[in-house]
Amino acid sequence: MKEIEKLRKKIDAIDEEILDALNRRARIVLDIARIKRKKNAKFYSPRREQEIIERLTRLNKGPFPNDALKTLYREILSASLSLEEPLKVACLGPLATFTHLAALRHFGSSASFVPLESIKGVFEAVDTGKAEFGVVPIENSSEGVVSYTLDMFIDYDLKIAAEVMLEVSHNLLSKSGDRSKIKKIYSHPQAAAQCRRWLEANMPEIPVLESTSTAKAAELASRDKDAAAIASELAARMYDLHFVEKHIEDNRRNFTRFLVISKEFPPKTGKDKTSIMFSVKDRPGALYDILSPFKRQKINLTKIESRPSKRKAWEYIFFVDMEGHIESRKLKKAIEEVKNECLFLKILGSYPCGD
Repeated sequence: MKEIEKLRKKIDAIDEEILDALNRRARIVLDIARIKRKKNAKFYSPRREQEIIERLTRLNKGPFPNDALKTLYREILSASLSLEEPLKVACLGPLATFTHLAALRHFGSSASFVPLESIKGVFEAVDTGKAEFGVVPIENSSEGVVSYTLDMFIDYDLKIAAEVMLEVSHNLLSKSGDRSKIKKIYSHPQAAAQCRRWLEANMPEIPVLESTSTAKAAELASRDKDAAAIASELAARMYDLHFVEKHIEDNRRNFTRFLVISKEFPPKTGKDKTSIMFSVKDRPGALYDILSPFKRQKINLTKIESRPSKRKAWEYIFFVDMEGHIESRKLKKAIEEVKNECLFLKILGSYPCGD
């Protein structure tokens, strides 16, 4: 026990050194903030944050794990930014949705989160300047693309600034935690679809009622002793609900991709993705001609989706993700060629590939 006490004293001393270093770092952050105010410069620099995390993970010799180091430094950077100027981030609300969790992962808990009732509301908040950034879901590994998010890029002139990959785990929650008392289940349609087989096998007679988000489902269940909700562990804590069953998603490797939207996209990092949208001329081989320049330039297209344009019957808009940044020579050349074959083309953003 004496040996353990000695080691604990060493840990205490190191913790005090860490605390002192954090406060010295914070004072320098405040000095930078004063300079930025004088020059009317932007406080938030995603590229600088990424450089810090990449540099530290390269330097890390262990045994402290890099994943934990990234999480720790996201919180340090988030808290530091809040000393300069709190960052407003719009997300699908209420708080405790998976979109909120993705926003927390990207921006840290010191950001000021603005929960909104719809994806359109998130786009509107960023477009009008009520928030600097927004976070919206774009696709799920089980259920595919979130079409409504794609539609919003048609209506709003906003850019993709980042992407966040989040492993999504669903839980059945209720006030009592007793399965026998459940007479209805609230869920967002996407969450219910991702748990379809479990619900059919375990609660086939219980109706599933639609809610605007998983957090809203939890909120509704918290006010109704006969109801349950499909939601996250964070929602269980926030709405004081008990677990009826954990991990009810059909696919245990269930990921959702989220997009961070803003009025600008970041500069090249070396490991980037670019997203575009375009409409093609109505003639045979038009789509083939559009995609050929990417093949010639050896650009890997990672995703292609189509949506009705809503302007003319049978006219479609295509959304394409590709590897590389718009500032790169070969991607820029391919885009210039593609423009000639399009009715219109819009660059949605170039941004770092998500973790």
